[in-house]
Amino acid sequence: MRFKKHIFICTHQRTEPGKNSCGEARGLNLVSLFKKIIKEKGLSIEIRAQRAGCLDACDFGPSVVVYPEGIYYKGVTPEDVAEIVEQHLIGGKPVERLINNF
Repeated sequence: MRFKKHIFICTHQRTEPGKNSCGEARGLNLVSLFKKIIKEKGLSIEIRAQRAGCLDACDFGPSVVVYPEGIYYKGVTPEDVAEIVEQHLIGGKPVERLINNF
């Protein structure tokens, strides 16, 4: 396996009026933040963050999923990114308050 952990950040933008959406702008901002922090911590060889299409969790977005665990996070904000990296990706303990058990 090339990466120990893989983070997919939804950038899907729904076009239907009144429907929740993770949103391309919000998702791309999160992708940039995850990549920045992962690089700063020297983890780019072990952890990969990238944009994703629909994760089928738009009503809870912005959504992020971490593999290989398959942990889905809901309502992720820029302020949550460092906590996810430190606590989950480095420390191995998912951020409970953000887990989406849909």
